Amino acid sequence: MPIPHALSPLRAGFVIVGAALVVAGCSRPAPPEEPVRAVRVMTVGVDPFQSSYEFSGEVRARVESRLGFRVGGKIVRRQAELGQRVKAGQVLAQLDAQDYRLAADAARAQVAAAQTNRDLAAADFKRFAALKDQNFISGAELERRETALKAAQAQLEQAQAQLAAQGNQAAYATLVADVSGVITAVEAEPGQVVSAGTPVVRIAQDGPRDVVFSVPEDKVAAIRPGSDVDIRVWAAALQLSGKVREVAASADPVTRTYPVKVALEGADTPPLGATVYVTPKSLSHAGAQVIKLPTSALRQEGQSTAVWVLDKASMTVRSQPVQVATADGNQAVIAGGLQPGMQVVSAGVHVLQPNQKVTIYQEKGAVAQEARPQSASKNVANTAQAETTSTVAK
Repeated sequence: MPIPHALSPLRAGFVIVGAALVVAGCSRPAPPEEPVRAVRVMTVGVDPFQSSYEFSGEVRARVESRLGFRVGGKIVRRQAELGQRVKAGQVLAQLDAQDYRLAADAARAQVAAAQTNRDLAAADFKRFAALKDQNFISGAELERRETALKAAQAQLEQAQAQLAAQGNQAAYATLVADVSGVITAVEAEPGQVVSAGTPVVRIAQDGPRDVVFSVPEDKVAAIRPGSDVDIRVWAAALQLSGKVREVAASADPVTRTYPVKVALEGADTPPLGATVYVTPKSLSHAGAQVIKLPTSALRQEGQSTAVWVLDKASMTVRSQPVQVATADGNQAVIAGGLQPGMQVVSAGVHVLQPNQKVTIYQEKGAVAQEARPQSASKNVANTAQAETTSTVAK
C-alpha cells in the first residue's frame, strides 16, 4: 500500500510539465526579424541628355489632286495606271457618252428650228416695214412684228446655249489630266458607274516636295512654321534639311495626332512615297544636363512614382517620390524629387519596406579579388612556418 504514495509526486511532476507544454503551445510565437537584404545602389549624378525626338514621315507632292468626271456615267475605259507619269492634256479615262451625244443632237435640232423661226420673223418684219412706209398698216402692227422677231432671236440664242452646254457634257465624258505628274492612286475601274465628282485617279503634281509626319498633342505646341528640322532617308545614307511649312490646326480624327508638313530643300529630293525620319530641332534637348535613373529603380506607389533612397548612417531605406519627365534611351529622366549625391537603390526595389536595413551588394568578382591577396598571404605564412619546423627538426 505505500507504493501509491511513492508514485504520487512523480505523477504530479508529469502533470505540471504537461500543463507547461500546453501553455507554451497556446502562446503566440515572436515575429521573425526582418531580413537584411543586399541591394544595388547608385549615386545620383547629372548626365547630358542623349536622345532626341524622331518621327517617321513620308515624302509627298506639295500639290496632290483627286481627279474625277464632271458628269456621271459608266466608265468604259481607263488609260491611267498606278505609278504612270502623265502630261497635261493626256486622256486618263472615258465614260459611255452615247446619251450625251444624243442630247447634243437634240439640242442641235432645236437650234435649227429656232433658226428657222427667227428667219421667218425677220422676213415678216421686213415686209411689214415696207407696208408701213406706204402707210398701209399702222405703227402698232409693225411693233408687234418687231417684238415677234426679238422673241425668235432670243429663242435661237437659248437653243445655241443649250447646244453648247450639251456639247460640253459630251466632252466631259473624257477625263483629261490638267497638269503633269505621277498617278499615285486609282480609285475606279472600268464598268463602274460613277457620279459627277467621284474621284477616279489621284495625281501628284510635278514640282516641290514635302515631308509629312504626325506629332502627338503634347509636342505640337513646340513646332512652329519656319522652324528647322533634320531629315534622314531610311533607304539611303542621305541627310537633308527642311523647314516646317504647315502645322495642322486640328487633330486627325482617327489617330488623334497633328500632321506637319516640311518643305524639302536641296536638289537631292527622295522619290515620292519614300520613308524618312524627321528630327525637329525645336524638340531637341541633346546636351542638356539632367538626372537619369534606370527604369529598374522606379516603382509605383499609389498614383505617384517613387524610389528608395539609402541612408548610409543607419543603412536603411526610405521612400522618395519623384517626377519623371521623359525617357532617354532605356533610362528615365527625373524632373524633380532627387538631388545629385543621393544614393538610390537600382535593383530589387519591390522587396523592400520603409526603414528596412540593407547591405550594399558586391559582385562576386570583386569579392574574389579582395579575397585572393588574403589567401596568398596565408599560403606564404604557412610555407614559412613549415620551413622553420623543418630546420628545427634537423
